[in-house]
Amino acid sequence: MPLPPQVTDLTSFDLLLSVARLGSVGRAAAAHGISQPAASARLRHLERRLGVTLLRRSPRGSTLTDEGALVADWARTAVEAATALATSAAALRAAADSRLVVAASQTVAEYLLPGWLVALHGGQPGLSVALHAGNSADVAARVLAGDAALGFIEGPDTPAGLHAETVAEDRLIVVAAPGHPWARRRRGITPAELAACPLVAREAGSGTRRVLEAALRAEGIEEIASPSLQLSSTTAIKHAVAAGSGPAVLSSLAVTAELAAGILVAVPVTGLPLRRQLRAVWAAGQQLTGPARDLHAITARPAPSAPAGRR
Repeated sequence: MPLPPQVTDLTSFDLLLSVARLGSVGRAAAAHGISQPAASARLRHLERRLGVTLLRRSPRGSTLTDEGALVADWARTAVEAATALATSAAALRAAADSRLVVAASQTVAEYLLPGWLVALHGGQPGLSVALHAGNSADVAARVLAGDAALGFIEGPDTPAGLHAETVAEDRLIVVAAPGHPWARRRRGITPAELAACPLVAREAGSGTRRVLEAALRAEGIEEIASPSLQLSSTTAIKHAVAAGSGPAVLSSLAVTAELAAGILVAVPVTGLPLRRQLRAVWAAGQQLTGPARDLHAITARPAPSAPAGRR
């Protein structure tokens, strides 16, 4: 049941306790950081609410009446309980602020989050961070379930129930082994050729795969070949492509070193934009707080760009 209206304002009772302890309204007002007239007005309002006289006022000052002393004794338990509640809540908040659970898609987890987390730890060295890496669908599910305070996805749309903000942009590129026929195609390939080729790809639900499929559908291509090989990590895909298993579409962030070393070759695709937004997501209708808010602020810095590779 709701609190009776006479006792909903514990601040006035706390002020009364200060009068009892310090011996005057003036000293009580100073202890609470308010003026004496403001303290007197607050105490008069409390008297009206309770319907009893709490203070005996005289030119020499104010003292508690017998009724005021009784009310002060009764109020002490409530005020102390409220203080304990506030202290306990602050302790819980401090504990929550010392640990952060983040979920991120593979690309963000491997190539962007490490730098962001280093920056976060620079300002909060005692912070413990737990990272769950998976595909964008997995990330969305964790955030929706409350298992992660903040997530990072790379799919083309925002799942229902989540708020999203772009934190970086990424470019997808087609890569192949140097001995693959596409590696010698100086003019690149067409979107239709890409759609018809069984690629080495991530599992369904992967943001990279969904962006590619959406880009091809936007070009009017509905028939897309099934993957020749389906792997759960970007690293595994790069090894498979380099070994000759077939081309793949990967983030430019993920293949910088392999392109520079000649292990993989970038294959241009004519007329097919393959850019995507990497987005931070959290529960819709909620505000980010504590370390999650701080990490989101860090992600506002521009993401590093990767070399385009041979064209």
